[in-house]
Amino acid sequence: MTVAKVSEISATSDKSFDDAMRQGLARANKTLKNITGAWIADQEVMVDKGKITGYRVRMRITFVLVG
Repeated sequence: MTVAKVSEISATSDKSFDDAMRQGLARANKTLKNITGAWIADQEVMVDKGKITGYRVRMRITFVLVG
């Protein structure tokens, strides 16, 4: 039997949504082992004076618990 857990994280980047996703997964991989997938729950841009200043993603990371 396989048991998996889901953890929700958010990550930001000043470059792109893709960069925010990659940074979030890289950071999650330092603490969570056996990551099998990620679901992007939300995307958001930060705006200052009408210009995009940052990109934020909220993702749910799935990882398998090993007994």
